[in-house]
Amino acid sequence: MLILSRRTEPCDRVYGVLRLPFDLRSKSRLRTKLASGEEVGVFLNRGEVLRGGDYLLAEDERVVRVEAQVESVLQVVSTSASDLARIAYHLGNRHVPLQVGDGWLRLAEDHVLKEMVLRLGATAESMQASFEPEAGAYGGHGHASAPPTHGGIIHDLAAKQS
Repeated sequence: MLILSRRTEPCDRVYGVLRLPFDLRSKSRLRTKLASGEEVGVFLNRGEVLRGGDYLLAEDERVVRVEAQVESVLQVVSTSASDLARIAYHLGNRHVPLQVGDGWLRLAEDHVLKEMVLRLGATAESMQASFEPEAGAYGGHGHASAPPTHGGIIHDLAAKQS
């Protein structure tokens, strides 16, 4: 099994493609398959989130490109920017992963949240699309040559503070 254990810079010598939905790109330990069907193990630092366009380096120096898999999402649209901001606030209050676009919001499909969005005056269309939610206030992620940052890390608040 191919072991993917660290990020690397984009390159032309891509061995394979790892296509995953957001919930699996959020896991730091994962056994899955490349688009070719080859089994791989992903072993990243705890809390790292993979994004479409990331590149991973295998122990044997092969490079794999990450792609955001198309999945079931709700696309929320409103003619009012303030209504859309209010909806983003309420979804954020519920810690819902949210992708923000120009005049729209995207979240994983959920019938309860769809009802809330409709009650708040927007439309919500079910669709199949890639899902790249915001990384949060400490967003982004570091690359192999960059020093460690808060990038994409989901903090373990239960861990002992030093």
